[in-house]
Amino acid sequence: MPVIDQFMRAAIAQAQESRAEGGIPIGSALVLHDELIAVGHNKRVQENDPVTHAEIDCLRRAGRIGGFQRTILYSTLMPCYLCAGAVVQFGIKRVVVGESRTFAGARDFMRSHGVEVIDLDLAECVEMMRSFIAEQPALWNEDIGR
Repeated sequence: MPVIDQFMRAAIAQAQESRAEGGIPIGSALVLHDELIAVGHNKRVQENDPVTHAEIDCLRRAGRIGGFQRTILYSTLMPCYLCAGAVVQFGIKRVVVGESRTFAGARDFMRSHGVEVIDLDLAECVEMMRSFIAEQPALWNEDIGR
């Protein structure tokens, strides 16, 4: 069973916060030199903004840090092509993911651009998404869930 480190815990806490706000339970965290520098969560429901995914919110909160090449991005769910595009665009070299069972995402795209993708396959993340999808199928299927 994989160990959940403090950075994935921060991403999970963000996913739980999003769910508590009535949004989609996906969270993200950005790490630089073993230090948490930003967190974010999916806000497309809360802000009526289809592109405020967890990873995008996290990168926005990080702001201009002089380059993302030495950062590690954590996400509770495998990033979609929008978020994977941001990973590639900003030169992030490692992405740690909570799970990809409920959504396969853009793993191959990131890997094809030299990104190391680590899928922890965490039961906690799988259950969080499965219960959300069961409770809110229309909301999940509104954009990337189909």
